[in-house]
Amino acid sequence: MKTSNGNTSIMDMFEKGRVLKICAPMVRYSKLAFRSLVRKYSCDICFTPMIVASDFMRSVKARDSEFTTNEHDRPLIVQFAAHDAQTLADAACVVAPFSDGVDLNCGCPQRWAMSAGYGACLINKPELVKDMVRQVRNQVDNPNYTASIKIRIHKDLRRTVDLCQKAEAAGVSWITVHGRTSEERHQPVHFDAIKTIKDSVSVPVIANGDIKYLRDVESTHQLTGVDGVMAARGLLANPAMFDGYEDTPLECVWDWVDIAVEQGTPFTCFHQHLIYMLERVSSQPERKVFNSLSSTSAVIDYLQNTYGSGSELGTMTLQWTAVALFLYVEIGILVLLCIPFISARRWQSIFHLRIWGSLAQFWNKVFLTMIIILIVLFLDAVREVRKYSGKEVGTDAKLQPNMFDHLHMKLFRAQRNLYISGFAVFLWLVMKRVVTLINQLATVSSTTAALQAQADSANKTAKKYMEDNELLKQTLMDGKGDKATAEGMELLRKDMEKLKEELRTSKDALKSSMSEADVMKKQMDGLAREYDRLLKEHQELQNLQESGSKKEE
Repeated sequence: MKTSNGNTSIMDMFEKGRVLKICAPMVRYSKLAFRSLVRKYSCDICFTPMIVASDFMRSVKARDSEFTTNEHDRPLIVQFAAHDAQTLADAACVVAPFSDGVDLNCGCPQRWAMSAGYGACLINKPELVKDMVRQVRNQVDNPNYTASIKIRIHKDLRRTVDLCQKAEAAGVSWITVHGRTSEERHQPVHFDAIKTIKDSVSVPVIANGDIKYLRDVESTHQLTGVDGVMAARGLLANPAMFDGYEDTPLECVWDWVDIAVEQGTPFTCFHQHLIYMLERVSSQPERKVFNSLSSTSAVIDYLQNTYGSGSELGTMTLQWTAVALFLYVEIGILVLLCIPFISARRWQSIFHLRIWGSLAQFWNKVFLTMIIILIVLFLDAVREVRKYSGKEVGTDAKLQPNMFDHLHMKLFRAQRNLYISGFAVFLWLVMKRVVTLINQLATVSSTTAALQAQADSANKTAKKYMEDNELLKQTLMDGKGDKATAEGMELLRKDMEKLKEELRTSKDALKSSMSEADVMKKQMDGLAREYDRLLKEHQELQNLQESGSKKEE
């Protein structure tokens, strides 16, 4: 959901009557790569790690390292730690074009944060929080840009309610409540306190704390009536949690490998995320071995050997499996069509069966649809080959040698898909041509057989008349009188006229058949030349692709 254009607001998501699922701000962990992963598994909103606003504004290096995003990383909330309203407002103005809102951290219980005036100590300064929220709302030139706070609760809940109501008066967009005090760490979450806060304000309230499974989302909503839930450690252990998975699925593990390698995630972060993901599904000895790995290639080898390859690495996806199966079916059909002891006329009789007649009306649509699908897949494979054989990818692989094997495998997969789709298109066209040629050959064969039958019939008729002629001659020679001679001559004349008529008919039929045969021959010659041209173009395309791949290597 892109909201930086100022026409839509992230607040619209709260009006859909559903519980929003949110990825919490986590120092070192909720960075772009991890946010990209959880978004694939039904996470609605993501927070950046907490960024110290003063350092962010003071140093360009800090801005470049602490805040990274891309066009797909939305909706996005940037969380700042601040104790000065103007500094927070300045930082919000800097990130506003690239995000959907800012969040003020009023809940971090770490000593360094509280001693510096950040985090949970701000819940004791409601007027300062109120001023910071107001300054962000006033200075960011986007009415749809949100300003939220994330808090912990007081032992005296009335103080927390007062803080929330003052923040609401200042224009806070929503409030995230971690249901523990700043002194509590792993104690049970005070859901009753979250419910009290929800009932005390009119802005949306997000619950945070002990969200480890999807069922916890619904139970928390039932207990508190909140508008959304925020998970931290639960998502670290299972980034697919919001999609209903009890434990991290293998598909999610390989998704993380692909995203981390593509975005150049440092090995320490890449490895640590996998340690969290595999903690529930691996044994103690397995975790000990995995935790000791020290390179990206070693991690990928371990995952492949222990859990098997993901769909993006070793095995084909469903669509490419279907294309490969279609290619094998095409090859099988062409082999059957080319069997020498099955005549063209026999194939034509098979094509004329009732079942094929009922399907013939859809044939052209099916043919064109398959052509379009295969061409789209072919172009997608070309894009993948160019993506993983580009100069930038090669440079990244040289800078990070551990990526080489992974990228090489992805390039191999893309090239494999390119050849599969290319040959599938080619054989689909060839199969169409072969079926057409078989039908034409069967038609020519039938015409030839009919001509042969007519010629045989004419020969038999001529032979019969020759015998009759000899008999008549013999009768005339014997000369049994003028009357017999006259009768014989009349009979001979009639037979001669009948013979001439039949010969004339046979001659016309033979001329017509020869004309049709000449037309068929010309069509077959044209189809043969077209087939040779397609074969030549396909060979040139394959040579061009292979030469391109060699140049890139």
